[in-house]
Amino acid sequence: MEEFLAFVTIDVWTLIFTWGNLIILFLLMKKFLFKPINNILEKRKNEIDEMYESAQNSKSDAEKLLEDYTEKLKNVNEEAEDILKTAKKRAEGKSEEIVSEAKKEAQVILSRAEREVALEKSRAQEELLKEVSGLATTMASKILEKDISEEDHKEMIDKFISEIGDGDDK
Repeated sequence: MEEFLAFVTIDVWTLIFTWGNLIILFLLMKKFLFKPINNILEKRKNEIDEMYESAQNSKSDAEKLLEDYTEKLKNVNEEAEDILKTAKKRAEGKSEEIVSEAKKEAQVILSRAEREVALEKSRAQEELLKEVSGLATTMASKILEKDISEEDHKEMIDKFISEIGDGDDK
């Protein structure tokens, strides 16, 4: 049993060497393994932070662009409405102008027609006067051919005047 106890005993020098080896191994690992790994992890963390910050900036830029485009779209809609209103006003103005010109043309045509009617009326009156003078001449020649009393003469003149008056009214 003693043989087995030799395996289980604690040797102080072995323990010191083991602890010394462990500390040296730890320091070596810390210098050559943990520092480079920590540096790599730190670089990776910085890269991820930069990526996250870049993503945040891109997101905020996208939100700004969305707001700008929304505002521009709103402005475009307002401009389109303004353009439509302006076009409608122009069309109404043009319509009124066309109606006004048509009324003026109608007035010109009416005044021209009235002048033509007045001209035709004066021509008709001239023709009537010519006919009347012809009739008067004919009547005068008939009167001269025939001896008419003063009463017959007045009666013929009254009849002639009433006929001319009837012709004028028509």
